[in-house]
Amino acid sequence: MKKAIDMLQRIQIALGGFFLCVFLLTVVFQMLSRYLGIAAMWTEDVSMYSFIWAVFMGAGAMVYENRHFAFTSISDMMKDQRKKSILAIVIFLIMLVFAVLMAYYGIQTTKKFWNYTWVNIPSFKRGPTWLCLPICGVTSAIYLIELIIEEVGKITKGGNK
Repeated sequence: MKKAIDMLQRIQIALGGFFLCVFLLTVVFQMLSRYLGIAAMWTEDVSMYSFIWAVFMGAGAMVYENRHFAFTSISDMMKDQRKKSILAIVIFLIMLVFAVLMAYYGIQTTKKFWNYTWVNIPSFKRGPTWLCLPICGVTSAIYLIELIIEEVGKITKGGNK
């Protein structure tokens, strides 16, 4: 199970990196086209949606590594590893609620906007651009469940081994 989740995270990081490269290339192309006086209206949509995909793919992947935004002042003060694990489980459960909500409402948003078209590229549908929301929600939920299982394992083994 751990290997499958690790592979999922690597795929998600690769997707995030790909979309970050697309974002950077379109922004550079947009700057060059403005300098040269060439109309490239499509670059605004491509750069915006590729950046959104890069952010959500990266955010989901970082949940698994515990590198997401976090306040650690309480856990840093704790000496007892069991209490730290219990606090981590509580935090992961709260995050899991948000991940499930992101997946649910991401699916609803994707369905709603599936047939809408891009402003500057009318032949493209907006639905696939919103798929990053449910993907991030589902993968974050998977990662959080794995992290909860790890913390429960630490508690049942009696330490942080």
